[in-house]
Amino acid sequence: MWGGNRRWLTLVLAGLVTIVVITVIGAVTTRGPDDEQTTPAATTGSPSTSPSPSPSPSPPPGADITGPLNLLLVGIDTRVSVPGWEPHADAVLILHVPAGLSEAYLFSLPRDLVVDIPAFEPAGYRGGRTKLTNAMSYGSRVPDRPKRPDPAQGYDLLSQVVSDYTGLRIDAGAVLTFGGFDKLVDSLGGVDIEVDQRVVSRHRQPDGKHRSPGPGVGGYTGPQMVYEPGDRHLNGWQALDYARQRYLPGGDYTRQRHQQQLIRALVGKILDADLARQPERVEQVVAALGDMLVYVGGRRIVDFAYALGGLSPEAITLVGLPGAAVGRGGSYRGEELTQVGRRFLTELRAGRVDAFLADNPKLKVP
Repeated sequence: MWGGNRRWLTLVLAGLVTIVVITVIGAVTTRGPDDEQTTPAATTGSPSTSPSPSPSPSPPPGADITGPLNLLLVGIDTRVSVPGWEPHADAVLILHVPAGLSEAYLFSLPRDLVVDIPAFEPAGYRGGRTKLTNAMSYGSRVPDRPKRPDPAQGYDLLSQVVSDYTGLRIDAGAVLTFGGFDKLVDSLGGVDIEVDQRVVSRHRQPDGKHRSPGPGVGGYTGPQMVYEPGDRHLNGWQALDYARQRYLPGGDYTRQRHQQQLIRALVGKILDADLARQPERVEQVVAALGDMLVYVGGRRIVDFAYALGGLSPEAITLVGLPGAAVGRGGSYRGEELTQVGRRFLTELRAGRVDAFLADNPKLKVP
């Protein structure tokens, strides 16, 4: 659990850590450094002695997983310092892996997307039409212990809402709190990313210290860290800080793009580091994760690890879905996807997404 000035962390952490766990760490914990199958040398014996037949190797975990797969990645805004605070889905990412498991598409849904949330008996919620982020909050309520919300239960309702909205079956996913993310990045020696626009931090000073609270709602005072455009090497706190900024041209949609770019960059760093051959490095990553991952799924993480182990960063297409604010008069109600954004989901379900993205190249995040 975590709180204080880290409470506004974004889903990039959820997506990043979940992908790392599924595609790298889970596989390493069972595969080990010598995973290639080799044919045993023939046993030398007398002409009358036949070598004992070698037992047939057991299929690897997840060998029956062929796709398509949809993984729901949820980062939650928790404020442990506030009694009874309910977790919010700070943002939502979906990793769609078509049949064959050789490529994937990563896209975000706006946290303020206006959706229909069904009644949910475990939380005593009666249902309504509101923002997507609230599905986590309402679903996490535990009637007989109001000050101890259950994020895993909140995930159940949120995943149902996401499935209803997108038309995609959700196979597994994760809810994350974010303490230790900077340690995860630092354990890998930082991450290289191309900063695509000037980003001024609301939360950190150039030396990494948190800025002091200031006047107004969410205000801060003091010098600000600035991320200038270009190729940059970011350490843990810088990567975390860069990905959480949303007071930029494009608002939360820009933040979603930065989240996805950071996910791809760090997954690439992990694969380039050949962690599967360095058990001691895997232990460092696992230690950095700590207890911030709550995995939810009908299959073990290791099953997905083997199934998705062939993915590379180049095979993950980042997609930014356009949206617009909705409301009445001057009252902001939330966000909705544009017709193009909704059409993406239709084409994804139908298996025609490559042709659709070729006709709509602006949806692809560089």
